[in-house]
Amino acid sequence: MTEGCIRVGQQAPDFTATAVVDQEFKTIKLSDYRGKYVVLFFYPLDFTFVCPTEITAFSDSYSKFSQLKTEVLGVSVDSEFSHLAWIQTDRKSGGLGDLNYPLVSDIKKEISCAYNVLDPEAGIALRGLFIIDKDGVIQHATINNLAFGRNVEETLRILQAIQHVQTHPDEVCPAGWQPGGKTMNPDPKKSKEFFASI
Repeated sequence: MTEGCIRVGQQAPDFTATAVVDQEFKTIKLSDYRGKYVVLFFYPLDFTFVCPTEITAFSDSYSKFSQLKTEVLGVSVDSEFSHLAWIQTDRKSGGLGDLNYPLVSDIKKEISCAYNVLDPEAGIALRGLFIIDKDGVIQHATINNLAFGRNVEETLRILQAIQHVQTHPDEVCPAGWQPGGKTMNPDPKKSKEFFASI
């Protein structure tokens, strides 16, 4: 993983790719989502084991992301044809069923390289997850190894924290912050109000 060195605070690399949307092939561009937040997540391969648990969990929670003006995009190095076949496979048989968000084909591995999540030896993407704000800036990035999945509720929590501090620039969110919870002022004196309250 030496192709790039993207990090939080930088513009998210744009891409144009074929995705499966409502069981149809469509060309999408990341930059088309400007003005919305984007949860962009990578997974290793279609028709595997941990992957469908993540993909369907994001789909089942899609309305929560939508309420936060956020789009979800899933990406793997499989073809759009493989994506479609997996979507058309019933969940009880290890498939995905209908999804509420696009599944992007990165068959040339260019997107995985751009986001520095491609495992060059295996030729597949690690479990990278990026939260991109409405200005196209990466605000959060995590990468899991292949054998363990991510937590959708934690992704939602982080997204809400990002949105909170962006709309309340005089506040920061402490560890474990939940919407409606106490925040603090990033000031040596004013921050003592938060510490005195816990």
